[in-house]
Amino acid sequence: MSQGSSQPSRPHRVAVIVDEGTNPFEVGCATELFGLPRPELGLPGPLYEVTLCAPNPGIRMNHGFFTLTDVPELDAVDDADTLVVPGRPDNVVPRVPAVLDAIRRTHARGARVVSLCTGSFALAEAGLLDGRRAATHWLWAQSFRRLHPRVLLEPDVLFVDDGDVLTAAGSAAALDLGLHLWRRDHGAEIANAVSRRLVFAAHRDGGQRQFVERPVPDVPDESLAPLLAWVQERLSEPLTVTDLAARAAVSPATLHRRFRAQLGTTPLAWLTAERVTLARRLIERGEERLDAVAARSGLGTAANLRARLRRETGLSPSAYRRRFGTGAGEAVRA
Repeated sequence: MSQGSSQPSRPHRVAVIVDEGTNPFEVGCATELFGLPRPELGLPGPLYEVTLCAPNPGIRMNHGFFTLTDVPELDAVDDADTLVVPGRPDNVVPRVPAVLDAIRRTHARGARVVSLCTGSFALAEAGLLDGRRAATHWLWAQSFRRLHPRVLLEPDVLFVDDGDVLTAAGSAAALDLGLHLWRRDHGAEIANAVSRRLVFAAHRDGGQRQFVERPVPDVPDESLAPLLAWVQERLSEPLTVTDLAARAAVSPATLHRRFRAQLGTTPLAWLTAERVTLARRLIERGEERLDAVAARSGLGTAANLRARLRRETGLSPSAYRRRFGTGAGEAVRA
């Protein structure tokens, strides 16, 4: 398959801190995302390598389900390009100083720091999140605010990308954030290939408000899935919210309510995000004509494409092509 990024000179090193009582699911997500071979990408070598590390060589996982033994020490973080901190259920219990020190010194030297689920409590305790945006699991949002009032908690999102510090809201949101890192590091085409291998959506719209526990009303099936599938096959067409509402046989106001309830976003925001995603994939696959990309993605004009792509990625189309286009990978393989 054609690639969206060049093969690096060495794999990106990921260290995962396994603390006492860590949730095994999130450790599994990190190793599945970044530690396993990816033959589906057709690259000569791995793009990431993973190392687990811990304050003790024997670490009991959550509820004592099992114990990891012979785990490397925490100084493994000193070689990491990205540090991943999974969550644990006892969030009000302070982390051991050695773990907090490892997090602080990793961030201080410029490495990327990522928390999964309630791992954000550890990042906040280490002082990395003061005055910054962050996410955590909705069930512990009130506790998080009480313990860390200086953090700008965003309770409704699946994850927050704040540059060098990224936080995922819940256990399954670890996959959302992990695929976002693949997309950020290597482009949407490669991220989509990884998501297909995981049998997991490359991008889930909306936020975690759709998962907050609430009474389930006794109403007929109002799933948006058929409408979303219909729209995704017609992104090149000049669709409007009124068109979507007509297809769903509801009023625009009702459609807006359903999008908010089921996806945590608006119909227009979802439609625009789908168009930008398609535009990114077209550019990555080698389409150089901006007017053609704009037409096929439904963004209309090259000027609108430039504005939307810069807002989404911080890059111009030409810069995005240089970073993620097929030519970058071909130049390295040649």
